[in-house]
Amino acid sequence: MLWGPPGVGKSQMVAQIGERHQVPVVDIRLSQMEPSDLRGIPFRNDDMVEWAIPAILPSAERHGEAGILFLDEITSAPPSVSAAAYQLILDRRLGEYKVPDGWAIFAAGNRQGDRGVTYTMPAPLANRFSHFEVDVNLDDWVHWAYENSMDERVIGFLRFRPELLFDFDPAHNPVAFPSPRSWEFAHRALQKFDRHPQLLQGSLQACVGPAAGVELTAFVNSLEQMPDLDAIVKGEESSVPQEIDLQYAVAAALVGRAIKAQNSPDAAIVTGHILDYANRFPQREMGVMLVSDLHRAIGEPLFQVPQFSEWATAIADVMLYQ
Repeated sequence: MLWGPPGVGKSQMVAQIGERHQVPVVDIRLSQMEPSDLRGIPFRNDDMVEWAIPAILPSAERHGEAGILFLDEITSAPPSVSAAAYQLILDRRLGEYKVPDGWAIFAAGNRQGDRGVTYTMPAPLANRFSHFEVDVNLDDWVHWAYENSMDERVIGFLRFRPELLFDFDPAHNPVAFPSPRSWEFAHRALQKFDRHPQLLQGSLQACVGPAAGVELTAFVNSLEQMPDLDAIVKGEESSVPQEIDLQYAVAAALVGRAIKAQNSPDAAIVTGHILDYANRFPQREMGVMLVSDLHRAIGEPLFQVPQFSEWATAIADVMLYQ
Protein backbone atom coordinates (compact mmCIF):
# COMPACT_ATOMS: atom_id res chain seq x y z
CA MET A 1 0.00 0.00 0.00
CA LEU A 2 1.47 3.29 -1.16
CA TRP A 3 0.46 6.36 0.85
CA GLY A 4 1.22 9.90 -0.22
CA PRO A 5 -0.10 13.35 -1.06
CA PRO A 6 -1.52 14.15 -4.50
CA GLY A 7 0.86 14.53 -7.42
CA VAL A 8 3.93 12.72 -6.06
CA GLY A 9 3.76 9.93 -8.66
CA LYS A 10 2.30 6.93 -6.84
CA SER A 11 0.37 5.66 -9.87
CA GLN A 12 3.25 6.38 -12.24
CA MET A 13 5.66 4.43 -10.03
CA VAL A 14 3.52 1.32 -10.37
CA ALA A 15 3.20 1.82 -14.14
CA GLN A 16 6.99 2.17 -14.45
CA ILE A 17 7.54 -1.03 -12.44
CA GLY A 18 5.28 -2.87 -14.86
CA GLU A 19 7.11 -1.39 -17.84
CA ARG A 20 10.53 -2.22 -16.38
CA HIS A 21 9.57 -5.87 -15.83
CA GLN A 22 7.61 -6.02 -19.11
CA VAL A 23 4.42 -7.19 -17.43
CA PRO A 24 0.87 -5.82 -17.76
CA VAL A 25 -0.68 -3.57 -15.12
CA VAL A 26 -4.42 -3.97 -14.52
CA ASP A 27 -5.48 -0.62 -13.03
CA ILE A 28 -8.76 -0.82 -11.08
CA ARG A 29 -10.11 2.43 -9.63
CA LEU A 30 -12.11 1.27 -6.62
CA SER A 31 -13.54 4.76 -6.11
CA GLN A 32 -15.51 4.34 -9.35
CA MET A 33 -16.95 0.92 -8.54
CA GLU A 34 -19.86 -0.73 -6.80
CA PRO A 35 -19.38 -3.86 -4.67
CA SER A 36 -20.97 -6.00 -7.40
CA ASP A 37 -18.40 -4.73 -9.92
CA LEU A 38 -15.76 -6.74 -8.08
CA ARG A 39 -17.82 -9.75 -7.04
CA GLY A 40 -19.47 -10.16 -10.41
CA ILE A 41 -23.08 -10.87 -11.40
CA PRO A 42 -24.96 -14.02 -10.30
CA PHE A 43 -26.72 -16.16 -12.88
CA ARG A 44 -28.67 -19.38 -12.65
CA ASN A 45 -27.13 -22.60 -13.93
CA ASP A 46 -29.73 -25.40 -13.52
CA ASP A 47 -30.39 -25.52 -9.78
CA MET A 48 -27.22 -23.62 -8.88
CA VAL A 49 -26.33 -19.92 -8.80
CA GLU A 50 -22.93 -19.13 -10.24
CA TRP A 51 -21.04 -15.86 -10.57
CA ALA A 52 -19.81 -14.27 -13.78
CA ILE A 53 -16.26 -13.14 -13.06
CA PRO A 54 -15.62 -9.48 -14.06
CA ALA A 55 -13.39 -9.18 -17.12
CA ILE A 56 -11.38 -6.42 -15.43
CA LEU A 57 -9.80 -8.91 -13.00
CA PRO A 58 -6.51 -10.40 -14.21
CA SER A 59 -6.59 -13.72 -15.99
CA ALA A 60 -3.60 -15.84 -16.96
CA GLU A 61 -5.26 -16.62 -20.30
CA ARG A 62 -6.11 -13.03 -21.22
CA HIS A 63 -3.41 -11.00 -19.46
CA GLY A 64 -0.50 -13.39 -18.96
CA GLU A 65 1.02 -15.45 -16.16
CA ALA A 66 2.62 -12.45 -14.39
CA GLY A 67 1.59 -8.86 -13.83
CA ILE A 68 0.43 -6.24 -11.36
CA LEU A 69 -3.10 -5.80 -10.06
CA PHE A 70 -3.22 -2.14 -9.04
CA LEU A 71 -6.06 -0.96 -6.79
CA ASP A 72 -5.71 2.78 -7.17
CA GLU A 73 -7.61 5.41 -5.15
CA ILE A 74 -8.43 2.72 -2.58
CA THR A 75 -8.85 5.29 0.20
CA SER A 76 -11.46 7.09 -1.92
CA ALA A 77 -13.60 3.97 -2.24
CA PRO A 78 -16.78 3.75 -0.11
CA PRO A 79 -16.50 1.27 2.78
CA SER A 80 -18.85 -1.18 1.05
CA VAL A 81 -16.48 -1.40 -1.93
CA SER A 82 -13.30 -1.67 0.15
CA ALA A 83 -14.98 -4.42 2.19
CA ALA A 84 -15.60 -6.34 -1.03
CA ALA A 85 -11.85 -6.19 -1.67
CA TYR A 86 -10.87 -7.79 1.67
CA GLN A 87 -10.76 -11.34 0.35
CA LEU A 88 -9.18 -10.28 -2.94
CA ILE A 89 -6.27 -8.59 -1.16
CA LEU A 90 -5.54 -11.10 1.61
CA ASP A 91 -6.58 -14.43 0.11
CA ARG A 92 -6.00 -13.45 -3.54
CA ARG A 93 -9.45 -14.69 -4.48
CA LEU A 94 -13.08 -13.59 -4.74
CA GLY A 95 -15.48 -16.50 -4.46
CA GLU A 96 -14.43 -18.91 -7.18
CA TYR A 97 -12.04 -16.41 -8.80
CA LYS A 98 -8.32 -16.66 -7.96
CA VAL A 99 -5.60 -14.12 -8.73
CA PRO A 100 -2.92 -15.85 -10.88
CA ASP A 101 0.14 -16.83 -8.83
CA GLY A 102 2.53 -14.61 -10.77
CA TRP A 103 0.57 -11.44 -10.08
CA ALA A 104 1.48 -8.87 -7.39
CA ILE A 105 -1.17 -6.69 -5.73
CA PHE A 106 -0.45 -2.99 -5.20
CA ALA A 107 -2.75 -0.28 -3.87
CA ALA A 108 -2.38 3.48 -3.52
CA GLY A 109 -4.27 6.36 -2.02
CA ASN A 110 -4.11 9.80 -0.45
CA ARG A 111 -3.95 10.39 3.27
CA GLN A 112 -6.85 11.91 5.16
CA GLY A 113 -5.04 15.19 5.70
CA ASP A 114 -4.44 15.73 1.97
CA ARG A 115 -7.84 17.29 1.28
CA GLY A 116 -8.79 14.53 -1.14
CA VAL A 117 -11.98 12.50 -1.16
CA THR A 118 -10.90 9.90 1.38
CA TYR A 119 -12.38 7.45 3.84
CA THR A 120 -10.59 6.06 6.87
CA MET A 121 -9.07 2.74 5.87
CA PRO A 122 -10.78 0.04 7.96
CA ALA A 123 -8.41 -1.76 10.32
CA PRO A 124 -9.12 -5.20 8.80
CA LEU A 125 -8.18 -3.87 5.36
CA ALA A 126 -5.11 -1.99 6.63
CA ASN A 127 -3.87 -5.15 8.33
CA ARG A 128 -3.85 -6.93 4.97
CA PHE A 129 -1.16 -4.61 3.55
CA SER A 130 2.46 -3.67 4.00
CA HIS A 131 2.45 0.15 4.14
CA PHE A 132 4.92 2.54 2.51
CA GLU A 133 4.99 6.36 2.56
CA VAL A 134 5.88 7.91 -0.82
CA ASP A 135 8.01 11.04 -0.61
CA VAL A 136 9.68 13.21 -3.26
CA ASN A 137 13.42 13.25 -3.91
CA LEU A 138 14.93 15.82 -6.25
CA ASP A 139 17.80 13.64 -7.52
CA ASP A 140 15.38 10.82 -8.36
CA TRP A 141 13.03 13.25 -10.08
CA VAL A 142 15.88 14.80 -12.10
CA HIS A 143 16.96 11.32 -13.24
CA TRP A 144 13.37 10.58 -14.32
CA ALA A 145 13.11 13.99 -16.02
CA TYR A 146 16.18 13.41 -18.20
CA GLU A 147 14.98 9.91 -19.10
CA ASN A 148 11.64 11.36 -20.21
CA SER A 149 13.07 14.33 -22.16
CA MET A 150 11.73 17.00 -19.82
CA ASP A 151 12.61 20.60 -20.71
CA GLU A 152 16.06 21.35 -19.27
CA ARG A 153 14.82 24.77 -18.18
CA VAL A 154 12.40 23.13 -15.74
CA ILE A 155 15.19 20.85 -14.46
CA GLY A 156 17.58 23.77 -14.03
CA PHE A 157 14.94 25.84 -12.25
CA LEU A 158 14.20 23.06 -9.75
CA ARG A 159 17.90 22.54 -9.13
CA PHE A 160 17.97 26.26 -8.31
CA ARG A 161 14.76 26.14 -6.21
CA PRO A 162 14.58 22.51 -4.95
CA GLU A 163 11.96 23.30 -2.31
CA LEU A 164 9.47 23.95 -5.13
CA LEU A 165 9.55 20.38 -6.44
CA PHE A 166 6.66 19.72 -4.07
CA ASP A 167 5.00 22.54 -2.15
CA PHE A 168 1.54 21.57 -0.94
CA ASP A 169 -0.10 22.95 2.17
CA PRO A 170 -3.50 21.31 2.65
CA ALA A 171 -4.43 23.97 5.21
CA HIS A 172 -4.60 26.56 2.41
CA ASN A 173 -6.39 24.21 0.01
CA PRO A 174 -4.59 25.45 -3.14
CA VAL A 175 -6.02 24.72 -6.58
CA ALA A 176 -2.72 24.69 -8.49
CA PHE A 177 0.48 23.89 -6.62
CA PRO A 178 3.99 22.59 -7.40
CA SER A 179 4.27 18.79 -7.52
CA PRO A 180 6.14 16.29 -9.71
CA ARG A 181 2.93 15.85 -11.71
CA SER A 182 2.28 19.57 -12.18
CA TRP A 183 5.91 20.22 -13.22
CA GLU A 184 5.27 17.80 -16.06
CA PHE A 185 2.31 19.99 -17.00
CA ALA A 186 4.63 23.03 -16.85
CA HIS A 187 7.02 21.27 -19.24
CA ARG A 188 4.16 20.86 -21.73
CA ALA A 189 3.16 24.51 -21.30
CA LEU A 190 6.72 25.60 -22.07
CA GLN A 191 6.70 23.55 -25.27
CA LYS A 192 3.36 25.00 -26.35
CA PHE A 193 3.67 28.67 -25.36
CA ASP A 194 7.43 29.25 -25.59
CA ARG A 195 6.92 31.53 -28.60
CA HIS A 196 3.92 33.30 -27.06
CA PRO A 197 5.33 35.27 -24.09
CA GLN A 198 1.98 36.94 -23.46
CA LEU A 199 0.50 33.52 -22.66
CA LEU A 200 3.48 31.79 -21.06
CA GLN A 201 3.29 33.15 -17.52
CA GLY A 202 -0.44 32.57 -17.21
CA SER A 203 -0.15 29.00 -18.46
CA LEU A 204 2.71 28.22 -16.05
CA GLN A 205 0.76 29.69 -13.14
CA ALA A 206 -2.19 27.52 -14.12
CA CYS A 207 0.06 24.47 -13.81
CA VAL A 208 2.17 25.08 -10.70
CA GLY A 209 0.44 27.94 -8.91
CA PRO A 210 0.82 31.75 -8.99
CA ALA A 211 4.13 32.15 -7.11
CA ALA A 212 6.03 29.25 -8.71
CA GLY A 213 4.69 30.22 -12.15
CA VAL A 214 6.05 33.76 -11.83
CA GLU A 215 9.43 32.47 -10.63
CA LEU A 216 9.75 29.98 -13.49
CA THR A 217 8.82 32.67 -16.03
CA ALA A 218 11.49 35.01 -14.65
CA PHE A 219 14.02 32.17 -14.70
CA VAL A 220 13.22 31.31 -18.35
CA ASN A 221 13.45 34.97 -19.38
CA SER A 222 16.89 35.32 -17.75
CA LEU A 223 18.33 32.52 -19.88
CA GLU A 224 19.03 34.94 -22.73
CA GLN A 225 22.28 35.66 -20.84
CA MET A 226 23.42 32.01 -20.96
CA PRO A 227 26.76 31.21 -22.61
CA ASP A 228 26.85 29.49 -25.99
CA LEU A 229 26.14 25.80 -25.28
CA ASP A 230 27.28 24.75 -28.75
CA ALA A 231 30.67 26.34 -28.07
CA ILE A 232 30.96 24.48 -24.75
CA VAL A 233 30.27 21.03 -26.23
CA LYS A 234 32.76 21.78 -29.04
CA GLY A 235 35.45 22.62 -26.48
CA GLU A 236 35.65 26.29 -27.43
CA GLU A 237 36.35 29.01 -24.91
CA SER A 238 33.15 29.97 -23.07
CA SER A 239 32.51 32.07 -20.02
CA VAL A 240 30.94 30.80 -16.81
CA PRO A 241 28.02 32.98 -15.68
CA GLN A 242 28.32 34.58 -12.25
CA GLU A 243 24.59 34.31 -11.47
CA ILE A 244 23.75 31.13 -9.57
CA ASP A 245 20.43 30.60 -11.37
CA LEU A 246 22.20 30.71 -14.74
CA GLN A 247 24.80 28.22 -13.52
CA TYR A 248 22.02 25.78 -12.63
CA ALA A 249 20.46 26.35 -16.04
CA VAL A 250 23.77 25.75 -17.85
CA ALA A 251 24.40 22.55 -15.87
CA ALA A 252 20.95 21.15 -16.68
CA ALA A 253 21.26 22.07 -20.36
CA LEU A 254 24.71 20.44 -20.67
CA VAL A 255 23.44 17.15 -19.25
CA GLY A 256 20.69 17.30 -21.87
CA ARG A 257 23.30 17.85 -24.60
CA ALA A 258 25.33 14.86 -23.35
CA ILE A 259 22.26 12.62 -23.45
CA LYS A 260 21.46 13.66 -27.02
CA ALA A 261 25.07 12.99 -28.08
CA GLN A 262 25.21 9.43 -26.70
CA ASN A 263 24.26 7.77 -29.97
CA SER A 264 26.74 9.79 -32.02
CA PRO A 265 30.42 8.98 -32.75
CA ASP A 266 31.43 12.15 -30.84
CA ALA A 267 29.75 11.14 -27.57
CA ALA A 268 33.00 10.80 -25.60
CA ILE A 269 34.37 14.08 -27.00
CA VAL A 270 31.20 15.99 -26.06
CA THR A 271 31.20 14.47 -22.57
CA GLY A 272 34.88 15.34 -22.15
CA HIS A 273 34.28 18.98 -23.05
CA ILE A 274 31.40 19.13 -20.58
CA LEU A 275 33.70 17.74 -17.87
CA ASP A 276 36.26 20.41 -18.75
CA TYR A 277 33.57 23.05 -18.28
CA ALA A 278 32.44 21.49 -14.98
CA ASN A 279 35.93 22.18 -13.62
CA ARG A 280 35.50 25.89 -14.23
CA PHE A 281 32.52 26.61 -11.99
CA PRO A 282 33.48 29.03 -9.16
CA GLN A 283 31.64 26.77 -6.68
CA ARG A 284 33.01 23.27 -7.15
CA GLU A 285 29.78 21.84 -5.72
CA MET A 286 28.05 23.05 -8.89
CA GLY A 287 30.40 20.92 -10.96
CA VAL A 288 29.79 17.96 -8.65
CA MET A 289 26.05 18.33 -9.17
CA LEU A 290 26.50 18.51 -12.96
CA VAL A 291 28.69 15.39 -13.10
CA SER A 292 26.41 13.49 -10.69
CA ASP A 293 23.43 14.19 -12.96
CA LEU A 294 25.58 13.26 -15.94
CA HIS A 295 26.42 9.90 -14.36
CA ARG A 296 22.77 9.14 -13.62
CA ALA A 297 21.89 10.05 -17.20
CA ILE A 298 24.58 8.22 -19.22
CA GLY A 299 25.98 5.69 -16.72
CA GLU A 300 29.30 3.85 -17.00
CA PRO A 301 30.54 5.47 -20.26
CA LEU A 302 31.26 8.60 -18.19
CA PHE A 303 34.17 6.81 -16.46
CA GLN A 304 35.81 5.98 -19.80
CA VAL A 305 36.24 9.65 -20.73
CA PRO A 306 39.85 10.78 -20.05
CA GLN A 307 38.75 14.06 -18.48
CA PHE A 308 36.78 12.24 -15.78
CA SER A 309 39.88 11.25 -13.80
CA GLU A 310 41.18 14.83 -14.00
CA TRP A 311 37.85 16.17 -12.74
CA ALA A 312 37.66 13.56 -9.94
CA THR A 313 41.17 14.46 -8.74
CA ALA A 314 40.36 18.16 -8.74
CA ILE A 315 37.28 17.77 -6.53
CA ALA A 316 38.47 14.89 -4.33
CA ASP A 317 38.44 17.02 -1.17
CA VAL A 318 34.86 18.13 -1.82
CA MET A 319 33.66 14.56 -2.29
CA LEU A 320 35.55 13.23 0.73
CA TYR A 321 35.14 15.91 3.34
CA GLN A 322 32.11 18.08 2.59
